[in-house]
Amino acid sequence: MAEREVVGRLSQSRLQFMRYIYFFCAFIILSCSEKKDKKFILQTEKNIPKFNSDSAYLFVQKQVNFGPRVISSKAWESCSEFLAKKLKSYNADVIIQKTQITTYDQRKHELNNIIASYLPNLNNRIALFAHWDSRHIADHDTVNQGAPILGANDGGSGVAVLLEIARNLNIQKPNIGVDIILFDAEDYGQPENSIYPIMSNSWCLGSQYWSKNPHKKNYFAKYGILLDMVGAKGATFRYEGISNYYAPNILEKVWAKAHEIGYSNYFLYQKSAEIMDDHYYVNSIANIPTIDIIEFDPFTETNFNKHWHTHQDNMQNISKETLKAVGETVMHVIYSE
Repeated sequence: MAEREVVGRLSQSRLQFMRYIYFFCAFIILSCSEKKDKKFILQTEKNIPKFNSDSAYLFVQKQVNFGPRVISSKAWESCSEFLAKKLKSYNADVIIQKTQITTYDQRKHELNNIIASYLPNLNNRIALFAHWDSRHIADHDTVNQGAPILGANDGGSGVAVLLEIARNLNIQKPNIGVDIILFDAEDYGQPENSIYPIMSNSWCLGSQYWSKNPHKKNYFAKYGILLDMVGAKGATFRYEGISNYYAPNILEKVWAKAHEIGYSNYFLYQKSAEIMDDHYYVNSIANIPTIDIIEFDPFTETNFNKHWHTHQDNMQNISKETLKAVGETVMHVIYSE
């Protein structure tokens, strides 16, 4: 009986020793694996240029300094020249796509879509969109409703993020071709209380034209990302309805990347209503699966930023943190391809 107890104790000690060896080896292997993963992540992040939120903020300011960028205005003309010149300075192939349009108020204009391409000879491409014009009236304000707005967030923020991305694309080329397309006349849509006859499809005139007449014959991109109202303080972004219908996998890709790099408080895994925007025409006419990163606020009457289409859409409405959250997310998506 005593002999069995001794043998049993020896066996138990041996078992405990073997368990200790097992867990020790497992800890070493796991530690090495974690170090390897961290090293891989660090190496990957080293290949992604830094998105500079100060730079993006100044790009918004520069646009606002021109004044309201309403089609055919002096501010619009000056800003058009600035945007084309800036993109050329970042070594992009720049095309100004022009056409004659008539807006809902029976006015005739020459539309300017500004297109900047990186690695234009590559067939494997993605497209980044924003609109660069601002609203010609302040129809959601309580004062001076007939006067144009500065559009710091609505128009200016998306363009600013794309200019900062262009600056980085010039520093380090990605593995895919990238087209930055700035649409004109997105915001010259017919207001609800218009005295003119109803004009269908009066909004997003630049994207409608480009979708029917791409800047290159047989142009196609794997997918597109539209940025609209991406700079306001406290902004949050959701699975917009049209995006979720046409390009759910791109939504998942972008939102997963945002969460991975620490912006889960901006990019919410929640659905929002369908929002008529430039991406609708890119999806339905050009057949490029495209999502819209656009602020959605369920607590306002319009579901947009409280300054939307008012004279308060100025630099006081812009947050460097929001610009960075969106810009870094899109940058990581680009350089992960």
